[in-house]
Amino acid sequence: MRDEKMESIERVFGERIGSIISESTGKIRSINQKYATPKIKLTGGAKFALLLLRFYLIFLVVLLAYKFWTIVHGSA
Repeated sequence: MRDEKMESIERVFGERIGSIISESTGKIRSINQKYATPKIKLTGGAKFALLLLRFYLIFLVVLLAYKFWTIVHGSA
């Protein structure tokens, strides 16, 4: 009897969580579709600045990964 009740509770919570997740993903998809294409025009300077920032971010991530690697392997 207890197992049946527990299974029933798990099923109800599972369905509830599933419906919450499906609603959330639907909202996220609609937002992504709305903003898929940019509505502003960037100047050449702004595009160049964003490109430099992107490279700088990649550099920082690589530097962080290198530091992690050296700390893990004890050669720093």
